[in-house]
Amino acid sequence: MPTSSVFGKLADGTEVPLYTLTNAHGLKATITPYGGTLTSLLVPDKAGKLGDVVLGFDELAGYLAPVYKQEGPYFGALIGRYGNRIARGKFTLDGQPYSIPANNAPNTLHGGKEGFDKKLWTAEPGTSAAGQTLTLTYLSKDGEEGYPGTLTVKVVYTLTQDDALRLDYTATTDKPTVLNLTNHSYFNLNAASGKGILDHELTLNADRFTPVDNTLIPTGVLQQVQGTPMDFRQPHRIGERIKQVPGAAPGGYDHNWVLADKQRSRPEKAATVYEPTTGRVMDVYTDQPGVQFYSSNFLKGNLQGKGGITYNQYAGFCLETQHFPDSPNRPNFPSTTLRPGETFRSTTEYRFSTRQ
Repeated sequence: MPTSSVFGKLADGTEVPLYTLTNAHGLKATITPYGGTLTSLLVPDKAGKLGDVVLGFDELAGYLAPVYKQEGPYFGALIGRYGNRIARGKFTLDGQPYSIPANNAPNTLHGGKEGFDKKLWTAEPGTSAAGQTLTLTYLSKDGEEGYPGTLTVKVVYTLTQDDALRLDYTATTDKPTVLNLTNHSYFNLNAASGKGILDHELTLNADRFTPVDNTLIPTGVLQQVQGTPMDFRQPHRIGERIKQVPGAAPGGYDHNWVLADKQRSRPEKAATVYEPTTGRVMDVYTDQPGVQFYSSNFLKGNLQGKGGITYNQYAGFCLETQHFPDSPNRPNFPSTTLRPGETFRSTTEYRFSTRQ
């Protein structure tokens, strides 16, 4: 069974636990029910040495600090009710207009002012045939952050015996609503070095992406990656063409790649990341139609993380498996509408290995 310890206390004195999942190869994942946050993930390098490959903090206080809330990087958190951006904080569903907080002016980002990343989920540690598990549940009431319907969400983290961290999402609603769930972990396969991620080699199995305007809202076009710095169909260093990415300051990747035209029936490989110094490899499998590749452009050295490391720009990368941004306002994008009687189900796996 997973073990637990005290991670810290909320402002009202509520104790928040930290759960540690392990497997037979020594991999360790630590997760707190606050935000459903993955706080650390220890995986071996090519010499067998374990290292933490996600950004975060050693204590709950780091996630509650005013500077963290102001910066809003969402380290390791579960994101909802709608991950990514909704234009101008407005959408219409079944002819009914809805307004949600524009917390990333002029748009809504990652659910609103107080999304699932700031909620205390109910946690239940366990085991399955695949490995140790942590089941997190959250009830999002009708009207929370302006979204319709009471939504029941369950996310199961599993650290598998074959060295993968798997997330299984399910959700049901009592009224029609929009839903886009993801995890916002920042990875760095050589994090202990304090180096950034520009020398990591990325492969993305996508031939299209969704170009954005200067507020990072998709234009609605599904553009071919060929001939652009968005083409990762063959491995490229993340930093190789990062200065060529079109868009507003501070510069870098913060775009959705099109993996499929609708949610798949089973997870397929979306991406591979290789870090040459450590030999670590991470393969991402998902059934979601999109993946947001974000190169942590907005980190600016204001946050000190685990081991006292300062998180500067390009300190980590995110591969947020999800539906496309602003889908409620884009009929040509895969639908994010969830209706009563339906169950949303999705699976994403981060699989770890090494190359010599």
